[in-house]
Amino acid sequence: MRATLALLVFGMVGGCAQLAYYTQAVQGHFAMLAEARPIDHWLADPGVKDDLKTRLKRVREIRTFAAKELALPDNGSYTKYAALKRKYVLWNVVATPELSLKPEQWCFPVAGCVDYRGYYSREAAQSFAAGLSRQNLDVRVTGVPAYSTLGWFNDPVLSTFIEYPEAELARLIFHELAHQVAYAPGDSQFNESFATAVEEIGVMRWLEARGDEAVRAEYIVYQERKEEFLALLSTYAHQLQENFNRPVSDAEKRQRKAEIFADLQQRYTHIKQAKWGGYAGYDRWFGERMTNAHFALISTYHDLVPAFRAMLGKEKHLPTFYQSVRKLAKMDNGARRKALSAYLPPEPSSPPPSREVRIETTGTLTAAMQ
Repeated sequence: MRATLALLVFGMVGGCAQLAYYTQAVQGHFAMLAEARPIDHWLADPGVKDDLKTRLKRVREIRTFAAKELALPDNGSYTKYAALKRKYVLWNVVATPELSLKPEQWCFPVAGCVDYRGYYSREAAQSFAAGLSRQNLDVRVTGVPAYSTLGWFNDPVLSTFIEYPEAELARLIFHELAHQVAYAPGDSQFNESFATAVEEIGVMRWLEARGDEAVRAEYIVYQERKEEFLALLSTYAHQLQENFNRPVSDAEKRQRKAEIFADLQQRYTHIKQAKWGGYAGYDRWFGERMTNAHFALISTYHDLVPAFRAMLGKEKHLPTFYQSVRKLAKMDNGARRKALSAYLPPEPSSPPPSREVRIETTGTLTAAMQ
């Protein structure tokens, strides 16, 4: 299978650089699969710690729930576990022009064009990123705990996310399985927003079925922080876009860009202390040197989610919803956007104010947000 896939991939690409990239992708993926053993084997192994066994049992329950209650694919995905000797399964490189939020794209067989490029080695990702930086692009390298092979292979549970809180673990599995339901090559925003919508309804149903109020309360607080975080980024992404559209010199745009980044850092510090009681879950995002690339995938994962929510509300049942989404995935991009927009209320005649984070007294993001 490894040789067949390699020949298929190599036959579709040309050039030494492309050949090297696909070689690491094929080798990295199969090395990861080689580490996977059936969950039952891990549970029967007396040398495996009880905490890991408890988490793997929970994964089996989540996997069964996904198939029976969410109508997600019932296959071999997430029935095996792989203990990797690294923090992330791979690293994505995201890049934008210096004065734009529009991400660079790379095109691949099957997946189509996407807004990131993945590497199984952090060093290789950083090397590629350095080359992009030399082209005066804004670049970010971010670790990824999981990814979907769109049903071409049975994706395993990984040590990179097995220790997530229960609701987050369920969210990730539902999200990745949703990619096996419908996928539009070259339309990352459609694909990720659909999977995000599925994970949202999936986690809420899972928590209702579990009836564990402590886990449910923990997830609600997590969701509140996530919405506030996204609102914060949306506000400042809007400011950046306005800056880049100004009829002024590039030097003035660069100066204003630096001011926006500095203000965002201060705002985050205030919210973290005043609202979140010192919660440090987003410190890594803000701890890096900030670039436009930090904002590039926000819309990819979230802008179309309201349309999918409205679509599900109209369809009522998940299998019918999935069928409709699969039809959308077969359309061209323009027709797909037009069909999705029909599920949303008309836009107001004047643009709405920027989404601001409100400071109130009541209390793994997706791989691309982290």
